[in-house]
Amino acid sequence: MDVLVIGGGLAAASAIGALRDEGFDGRITLIGEEPLLPYERPPLSKEFLRGEDTEPRLVRPAEWYVEHDVRTRLGVRAQRLLARERAVELEGGERIAFDVAIVATGSRPRRLPIPGLELDGVFDLRFLDDAERLRHAAADASKAVLVGMGFIGAEVAASFRQLGLDVVVVEPFATPLERVLGPELGGAIEALHRDHGVEMVFGDAAERFEGDRRFEALVTTRGRRVEGDLAVVGVGVEPATAIVGPEVEVGDGIWVDAELRTSVPGVFAIGDVARHDHPVFGPVRVEHFDRAIKQGVTVARNVLGGHEPFDDAMWFWSDQYESQIQMCGYATEWDDMVVRGSIQDRSFAAFLLKDGVLRSTFTMDWRSDCRRSMPLIVARARPDPALLADPGFDLRTLHPPR
Repeated sequence: MDVLVIGGGLAAASAIGALRDEGFDGRITLIGEEPLLPYERPPLSKEFLRGEDTEPRLVRPAEWYVEHDVRTRLGVRAQRLLARERAVELEGGERIAFDVAIVATGSRPRRLPIPGLELDGVFDLRFLDDAERLRHAAADASKAVLVGMGFIGAEVAASFRQLGLDVVVVEPFATPLERVLGPELGGAIEALHRDHGVEMVFGDAAERFEGDRRFEALVTTRGRRVEGDLAVVGVGVEPATAIVGPEVEVGDGIWVDAELRTSVPGVFAIGDVARHDHPVFGPVRVEHFDRAIKQGVTVARNVLGGHEPFDDAMWFWSDQYESQIQMCGYATEWDDMVVRGSIQDRSFAAFLLKDGVLRSTFTMDWRSDCRRSMPLIVARARPDPALLADPGFDLRTLHPPR
């Protein structure tokens, strides 16, 4: 059996590693658009941007791919997946045949349809070369303008402040991450950044970037003009689905079932590009480091004949200044939030419940409780809110038996 893995990110590397760990000795080919072996992206907005890391953190060293007989085609874009013909067409027309394909093409930064995006000094951040250009620009800058205050925007703001830049953020919602966390939890992140000197403009949006061939200022929809030396646009990402044809079902990602199978037999999708029918949350697509690793393991087992549903509670973390934020589960809405610790002091765990069922946990500088919530979320547990609110109560005592 020939297995073709399309995409050079963490999910792809995880799937390849798991296939070999599970004993698969057939042909594996990895196609990656970047000229690098799969590397970790989280440091790009943190340690790499700040210059603490000078090289990308490879998921596996180069010699591992040689020792495990993994064929790599790097710096090559896969143009079309010919699912029925069991082949992928590369840019230039070459075709590579497969028996099983794993699509792990990830996502791309969402592009705002506004004037001035082409100016030098206007950046987005997704790949290593983006981070390299941004790091060099930051070294000669004194003020940065950020559009968007999601997790990546917040991490970039923190890194810039740690580098000594003045930072102004323009965000259309009322707090950072309001759509994900709601105003109260988003307010805790806002307070953290204000304490570190970030200027935040809420309820406003980017209308255009101005400059004479190079960025000089952002003009907002409310007429505010924010000058700076560079600008970073972080308004979310879009799944990179262009490779698949009409025979593969797509809608905010490549649709896959609980076992990560697409609508075409023998074609799987994992990672950021996959909209996965989660047994607990229903159809979801999230861009999590931990999810990419674990989906790679699950897809390998299912490629080799397994029928393992991916029902992980999906853990995520974000380092900002001296604080660590963690989140697990998935909740687009909730009717009750139970807090242990103090939101005001920014040391707490917040449990988000819908109809009494624990759906998600968000923590800020509060050890252990996010991880300890995960089995409860998967089990659709209905914990007593009084126990959740008690900092002395160990959530592990509520875990369902294995």
